[in-house]
Amino acid sequence: MKAIQYSEHGPADVMHYIDLPDPVAGPGQVLLKIEAASVTPFDWKLRAGYLQNHFTLPMPSVPGRDAGGTVVAVGNGVTEFTVGDRVAVMAGVFAQGGYAEMIAVDEKHAVAIPERLSTVEAVALTNAGLSAWIALRAAEVRSGDKVLVHAGAGAVGGLLVQLCHHLGADVTATCRSTNRDYVLGLGANRIIAYDQEDFSELLKARDVVFDLMGGEVHDKSYKVLKKGGHLVWLVADPIRDRGAEFGVTVTRAMVSDDKSALQSMMELAGAGILKPQVARTMPLSEAAEAHRLIEKSAISRGRLMLTM
Repeated sequence: MKAIQYSEHGPADVMHYIDLPDPVAGPGQVLLKIEAASVTPFDWKLRAGYLQNHFTLPMPSVPGRDAGGTVVAVGNGVTEFTVGDRVAVMAGVFAQGGYAEMIAVDEKHAVAIPERLSTVEAVALTNAGLSAWIALRAAEVRSGDKVLVHAGAGAVGGLLVQLCHHLGADVTATCRSTNRDYVLGLGANRIIAYDQEDFSELLKARDVVFDLMGGEVHDKSYKVLKKGGHLVWLVADPIRDRGAEFGVTVTRAMVSDDKSALQSMMELAGAGILKPQVARTMPLSEAAEAHRLIEKSAISRGRLMLTM
């Protein structure tokens, strides 16, 4: 199979498009012919070595946190899937990732793709959907809550806007001014364009803030929460926990492979309640260029996808 692999941390050029042996389905596993994989900020930060204090990768490494395609073989003990099924899978950090033409994963890390979704759309929901669902679950958003979602045009932020809208919350989102109409279309009630306005001067008494940025954005977010409010964060940039100072709860949403969470997201999308956000597709062979685009924040709406 063709795959992307790197043997050392560094710039995007350390990734190479090579031939690797086809994987096989072990006991309890499904073997997938991959059609699509997401490119996430986590992928490039892991490759660049920025996360070495948290993760020690086996080298060489095939990147990618998710994938989707068609089951071509199943191992002994598999009961949920058969050859020909379309599935989306969660790829562990320390296992082979989704930047390849095939992958073998445990059945517990795979979910069926709803009929109404293309494989690309389903995979755009996979890693981003896990992040959004786990953050939402941590925040315990209820109907009528006043919610602020940072980076509302992004892959995770856009799903949080949709989920909070679905729950009946009053949703404000930050995004670039050029993405205003796009995020309103996802269900936001109000947009604050961060390239034109300072959200911390315009908002107050929010019940929940979802911080997907960290740094200065995180620091300013305390000011807009009501006493007893909840700041849920999902970032790589440094934060300073000021919860006690402002009388609010601060929670880090810890994202892990959670089949029930992913299944819930797929069901909502299958019912037409959630709209997957695909920014652009690129062939697997152009993975290095895809990483460069993500690194320089050239993708601002939804998920950049690799296709096989």
